[in-house]
Amino acid sequence: MKHPELLIPASSLEVLKTAVMFGADAVYIGGEAFGLRAKAKNFSMEEIREGIAFAHAHDVKVYITANILAHNGDLSGVRAYFEELKEIRPDALIISDPGVFMIAREVCPEIDIHISTQANNTNYGTYQFWHQLGARRVVTARELSMAELKEIREKAPADLEMETFIHGAMCISYSGRCLLSNYFTGRDANRGACTHPCRWKYAIVEETRPGEYMPVYENERGTYIFNSKDLCMIEHIPELIDSGIDSFKIEGRMKTALYVATVARTYRKAIDDYLESPELYRENMDWYLDQISNCTYRQFTTGFFFGKPDESAQIYDNNTYVKEYTYLGIIGECTADGLYRIEQRNKFSVGEQIEIMKPDGRNIPVVVRRIVDEEGQEMQSAPHPKQVLYIELAAAENGALSGADVSEQDNHAAELYDILRRKEEE
Repeated sequence: MKHPELLIPASSLEVLKTAVMFGADAVYIGGEAFGLRAKAKNFSMEEIREGIAFAHAHDVKVYITANILAHNGDLSGVRAYFEELKEIRPDALIISDPGVFMIAREVCPEIDIHISTQANNTNYGTYQFWHQLGARRVVTARELSMAELKEIREKAPADLEMETFIHGAMCISYSGRCLLSNYFTGRDANRGACTHPCRWKYAIVEETRPGEYMPVYENERGTYIFNSKDLCMIEHIPELIDSGIDSFKIEGRMKTALYVATVARTYRKAIDDYLESPELYRENMDWYLDQISNCTYRQFTTGFFFGKPDESAQIYDNNTYVKEYTYLGIIGECTADGLYRIEQRNKFSVGEQIEIMKPDGRNIPVVVRRIVDEEGQEMQSAPHPKQVLYIELAAAENGALSGADVSEQDNHAAELYDILRRKEEE
């Protein structure tokens, strides 16, 4: 069977390294311009360089998004941007705009081009078109069924790769090409500045009665009429592999390291288990379903894969995420006196039970024994985000941690990448 690529998003250098350590075959990131996630932290040129070096040292590829729908004023900047990327050599550029595509072909023909889902790639003729122009890969529109994907794979050129979203947020608009944000706020979703108006609560106002808001109801469930559930295909790895898709793509370039680690680790194990043995994949299904719910999500749907979604794919009563775990930080190097360095992300305290989340699938319960700041001062809690701290951990069950319980340095980097998290009470 074909071994599909697992493609993971990264919003920052920290998250890129997490994705690599937790099972990605490839990572996609955005630079400081020309991508569709302007509100993400994104990467400076120096961070892109460092991220590519780290990923390549672990045999992982890096793709860079440049998939805005460009206006005239963008094109000179695109050219200069690609001139810089030419020297850094990412593995591919993700592009949707034909004008941007032509600049990339001219400036850096040695870098592969992947055609973004924003280009509305819904039929095999489109794939043949982009292949003739020199594209290496085309990302499928999210509105395609499994049957349509299989037909495209059969009729598209054999050396043209197919990439498909299999997990993450869904957009109310066709292939993400939305006008609502620009209309309401002047922030253009097609240039990276989406304000996510599909998640807002709407009401009706009658023209002659301004200020009188009447709620919008759908089957008396509520008023969030555009709010989609998140895509999740963890139960359908066999069908995805059978369809011939080359790359399984996870959405989420604005997500935390905890989200990325959770999704990457779960899909990595599910794919590998199935390729090893379909029986093993079936046996471990409960574990996949439990683990995939450990990150923030909006309830799950299979999207368009098995036909047009019905009303069950929407969430009508709220726009909030389900959140079972809180991200506390990434474990760093160990000091001579047994304290682990972390850059804290959310508050925790001495005496709390938390978890070490490891790339190999283990979740190790531990108790925080000590917290020390950079000046060596003892602390009872860690209330300040991004504060550098040193913590002593003890196993929750027997009071001792083995060397394998906490991250060990690899040959490529000084940092360590186990995740610290806390389970929230229901």
